[in-house]
Amino acid sequence: MSNASLPLPSADRADVAASLRRALLDADFTADGLLELLGASAYAALARSETVPALRATRGDGALAALVRLFLLQETVPHARVADVLPLDALLESGWLVERGGELRATVDVRPYGGPNGEDWFIVSDLGCAVGGAGGIGSHDEGVVLGVGGASTTLAGITVRTPVDSALDLGTGSGIQALHAAQHATRVTATDLNPRALEFTRLTLGLSGAPEADLREGSLFEPVGEETYDLIVSNPPFVISPGARLTYRDGGMGGDDLCRTLVQEAGTRLNEGGYAHFLANWQHVDGEEWQDRLRSWVPRGCDAWIVQREVQDITQYAELWLRDAGDHREDPTRYAARYEAWLDEFEARGTRAVGFGWITLRKTGAAEPSITVEEWPHPVEQPLGETVREFFDRQEYLRTHDDAALLAAHFKLADEVVQEQVGLPGAEDPEHVVLRQHRGMRRATKVDTVGAGFAGVCDGSLSAGRILDAIAQLVGEDPVLLRDRTPAQIRLLVEQGFLLPVQA
Repeated sequence: MSNASLPLPSADRADVAASLRRALLDADFTADGLLELLGASAYAALARSETVPALRATRGDGALAALVRLFLLQETVPHARVADVLPLDALLESGWLVERGGELRATVDVRPYGGPNGEDWFIVSDLGCAVGGAGGIGSHDEGVVLGVGGASTTLAGITVRTPVDSALDLGTGSGIQALHAAQHATRVTATDLNPRALEFTRLTLGLSGAPEADLREGSLFEPVGEETYDLIVSNPPFVISPGARLTYRDGGMGGDDLCRTLVQEAGTRLNEGGYAHFLANWQHVDGEEWQDRLRSWVPRGCDAWIVQREVQDITQYAELWLRDAGDHREDPTRYAARYEAWLDEFEARGTRAVGFGWITLRKTGAAEPSITVEEWPHPVEQPLGETVREFFDRQEYLRTHDDAALLAAHFKLADEVVQEQVGLPGAEDPEHVVLRQHRGMRRATKVDTVGAGFAGVCDGSLSAGRILDAIAQLVGEDPVLLRDRTPAQIRLLVEQGFLLPVQA
């Protein structure tokens, strides 16, 4: 029997979910508790779909070891071993567990998940489909619902977390984004084309002690009609594939049309000042700059920040997703045929590579929107939600300040920015100066000696113009010429977050 056809626990039994939650917490079945029990090595191995170290670490008789085997490793556990730990009668009646011959087995994967403020949450998904879990990612079940993985935690990390009245989790899956949104949104709506996913979202929210969400079945924005929101988040089925074989990953539209449609239609669903966050794949097409392709997706009235985190050529991309579904373990002839189908699809569309990254929109209604499209494959410091919010605030600031206003403004050097001088040993002057961030995007940018000197003395007390006048006197340069050529460098340092505007 496939995962997608298995009956799910009753999501209407809130009392059972509450009792199970208390039992799990009492046994320290939490992210911290797992790390302590398994050890760093076995804990990390789970993320690679390797369960042997965790099985070895849970051979003892403790309650936590039994729960890990039952809910996380999908092993059978003797009834007597957890009779004093879990409300077994209620869990068996409501379908969380099944019993045969005195052995218990879980019907769903239950995975501890630590919230951003230390909350103890639980993500409920199909057996063996918690990403990095006991069964790995691969599944041929069309309606299977995955658990938490790198993509979902990335999206949660980049989302702006200011309090809002309304939030929409589009394509909710097992409910991870809805769970996060419930902490700062008065009303959360979660949608999915797969009705099974909506049931898992209800289970995740209930077991995590979170408020219920408004759950709606349907594709894209269809379930919400013309309703608007302060926050929209989506980790959609963005894989560019020859067909719609697997609901959890294949969007069913040609090429990157699903991601494009989501982004373009989000503009009319956002309230003024609202944010939309998407993970996406996009095609790199012969004869077209990928940056131009993505700029064309941005809806009117929205600022945008689009970051390409990774690029794969078409063979790497096809192999990744063939392995994701376990196709490499099948008949070699069938695998080759599916591989050919992927390459035929890319060839027909002129696709030479596929990019992956995140897209953030902010509804501003500005006549001249700010659209930033960049490639940044380097490490970043998650969570980035506050960094994202500050980025858009700075874009709004720069849009409303011309060069004269910049020279009259006051700035402060951002925290944890260091200066690096690069040059030959013993040289009198460095070849170039680099400013480097140790937070957020962890950017680095080259500056000239004037830019370095300017940034170094920015503490908010003097206007930019007065600082430049002092630098001009110090280096013997015409202050008028220095005022003319420096605003462009100031603008770049503000845009990238090295300098922060402050009130005079």
